[in-house]
Amino acid sequence: MSSIDTRSAFFPRSRSAQAESTKQSGKVDAPQRNSMERATELTEKTATDAKVNIGDGVKDFARIKKAAMSAPEVDNTDKIARLKAQIAAGTYEVDYDGLADKILTSEF
Repeated sequence: MSSIDTRSAFFPRSRSAQAESTKQSGKVDAPQRNSMERATELTEKTATDAKVNIGDGVKDFARIKKAAMSAPEVDNTDKIARLKAQIAAGTYEVDYDGLADKILTSEF
């Protein structure tokens, strides 16, 4: 059985196909270009078909994100330190009415 591969390359622009064509002809093939008619046709189709409509929800989200990113950063380190100290001392008391109100407003 022969070790020479006589099958043609499936993908003509693959490296193995280009190496084979270079080996056979001794020159490298230049990439093919579209004709002027085809280039004009592609330009016309992409001018009409390649448009994207961005929905209002996405635009609103982008505006909200921009506003949130430009807002000043809130520093809660004092509040967190105070709450940790209260919890460690055992003096922290939960405001059950306030907690219930926040749960209900977030659910409804």
